[in-house]
Amino acid sequence: MELLHQFSSGLFIIQTIIFLFLLFVLGKFAWKPILKSIDERETSIIDALNQAKLAKQEMAQLKEDNERILREARAERDGILKEARDMKDKIVNQAKDSAKVEGEKMIEAARQSIQTEKNAAMADIKTQIGTLSVSIAENILKEKLDNDGAQNALVENILNKSNLN
Repeated sequence: MELLHQFSSGLFIIQTIIFLFLLFVLGKFAWKPILKSIDERETSIIDALNQAKLAKQEMAQLKEDNERILREARAERDGILKEARDMKDKIVNQAKDSAKVEGEKMIEAARQSIQTEKNAAMADIKTQIGTLSVSIAENILKEKLDNDGAQNALVENILNKSNLN
């Protein structure tokens, strides 16, 4: 309370003038730089938030692009695998068909070879039989034709059987 009693109007005016001068000096030299730095800070924060939003949108877009690319890659992979399976089946079927045709050719060649060998064997047997028959006939004729009368009778018999004009 004593402070209230010591109140003097001169001191009040001087303190008010000093206060106003201090306010002016602070406003001129301190508040403007402080307000300027606060405004710059606010602007940089807003810019950072906008950049963060843009980055978030870009990340979402990249994620969608990645998912789309993955879907396309999976579809392409599935298509390639299907094509490879189809090609494998086609090659296997062609190989089977080719093997079947080759097998049939080999069987036919073997049959022809067997037939040729059979024919050759038959011809050889016929030749041998012919040779053997001639040899047997020769031996039989030699025995029967040891005398001249039998030879004349045989020649006449052969001449009678054959048709000579």
